[in-house]
Amino acid sequence: MQSAESLAIHVASSRTAMGERAAADVAAEIRGRLGEQRGVRMIFAAAPSQTEILDAICRQQDIDWRRVTAFHMDEYIGLSPGAPQSFAVWLRRYLFDRLPFGAVHLLDPGDDPAQAAAEYQTRLDAAPIDIVCCGVGVNGHIAFNDPPADFDDPLTVKLIELDALCRRQQVDDGCFASLDEVPTRALTLTVPALVAANRIFCAVPGAMKRDAVERMLTGPIAPQCPATALRRHPRCTLYLDPDSSRDIHLANYRLV
Repeated sequence: MQSAESLAIHVASSRTAMGERAAADVAAEIRGRLGEQRGVRMIFAAAPSQTEILDAICRQQDIDWRRVTAFHMDEYIGLSPGAPQSFAVWLRRYLFDRLPFGAVHLLDPGDDPAQAAAEYQTRLDAAPIDIVCCGVGVNGHIAFNDPPADFDDPLTVKLIELDALCRRQQVDDGCFASLDEVPTRALTLTVPALVAANRIFCAVPGAMKRDAVERMLTGPIAPQCPATALRRHPRCTLYLDPDSSRDIHLANYRLV
């Protein structure tokens, strides 16, 4: 069927099934690319919503991970070294330490976040990004691009101030005990950096994300809901579970 939107959508029967399907599609994309090129460059999101897909990715077979280079898309500023809330620490636990990647580039703000952003941008811009695995925040953010996001940002990585809804989500997700503990600043890949990837897989499970998904799919493509930028991407698939897709009108989209 023809779609009015580029975005493809898979609605799974459960959160676990969503992760399995997304991971299988990611693995097929990696295998296909490794059959045609020397290596694959990937960007991963870090969040509880990504647990199922990352776990299922780790169980995929017949992938030469030594030819895969990994990046991640955001990081808090001001956490103590090794803090469990660090996205680098989280991704090492759920992905990077579980697979033999050829290279893993961690985004570490250190004592000079501006310099760290510039150095990470250099690494990202060295070659095209093949695949992004991402999610969507309760305020519609992708990475830490809170609304209103800059869809034409000239930067690849930048320092940002986190908005109140984004910080509250970190508490509601169980990552921090209180709002006061959540950092107010972070480094993030920009919207243009993410949508420049050749292929995007976006997994958004859970009732808490349902309203964000509805805004993403039925509202105008606009900075007030940064995730709407994914609707312009020619090769993006959105994965939903029954809770995140409940009563959302999907007739304009290609269901896969």
